[in-house]
Amino acid sequence: MLAAERAASRHTLEAYRRDLEDFSAYLGKRGPVLEAADTESVRAYQQQLAAAGYSARTAARRLSALRQFYRFLCLEGRRADDPTATVAGPKLSVPLPRLLSAEEIARLIAAAGAWPPPDGVRLVAILELLYASGLRVSELVTLPLAAVARDPQSLIVRGKGNKERMVPLTDAARLAVKAYLGVRPHHLREGQRSLHLFPVPGRAKPLDRVRVARLLKLAAVDAGIDPARISPHVLRHAFATHLLEGGADLRSVQQMLGHADIATTQIYTHVAVPRLKALVAQHHPLAKAKK
Repeated sequence: MLAAERAASRHTLEAYRRDLEDFSAYLGKRGPVLEAADTESVRAYQQQLAAAGYSARTAARRLSALRQFYRFLCLEGRRADDPTATVAGPKLSVPLPRLLSAEEIARLIAAAGAWPPPDGVRLVAILELLYASGLRVSELVTLPLAAVARDPQSLIVRGKGNKERMVPLTDAARLAVKAYLGVRPHHLREGQRSLHLFPVPGRAKPLDRVRVARLLKLAAVDAGIDPARISPHVLRHAFATHLLEGGADLRSVQQMLGHADIATTQIYTHVAVPRLKALVAQHHPLAKAKK
């Protein structure tokens, strides 16, 4: 169902499988099989996770997987009740996203640009696309070559749930991609063709997410930035926060990030508080009257 109806990614399917297998292994010590588990078993499992030192976020994710599984069984007529219906999930604190300043990102791009071509040219294109478009790394590495073949003003991105969205490209990103296309053949073996924008020499697959993350950390070291602060998702956070600090509206940022729920995007308002306060002071009629 997750694969066919929700177009869940391979990583999502693997995560659900791991969570269900873990609960099934826990039940194996107690008696009932996975499909027949009762509410007390679910509560006891949550308590066992807490006792074992698992974070509240991990426990909440596993409970979410169980909820969807048992709701599916109810919809399919395999069960008459949902054992997770009355189970309260753990309280979660909302962590603020890690951020880089605009100056740090400029240093990161400059450090990548100092690498010898073609690797440096490719990394600059990767950085510019991540920061200019707020792409998830999974969306970046699966971009087809055709997406940038005609120097587009925007990208059509296929994100979570196989949903498409349009994200604009900055002039800097377009120039970086154009420069990369000039050296892209160096990342292919002789006679090799690839439909991926970022191919791997001699393989049909594109760059993987882990390789992209490692490249960013290497560039961070050269830029004098703690590599522990750098990841592809940190650039996505920076994209959203810097847009809000610049006065962009929340709904537009939501659309560009591909968030289904605006509540997910609202976390960035917490890290853009100084800018938002300045906007209120500048534009609110009572604030202006007080001045």
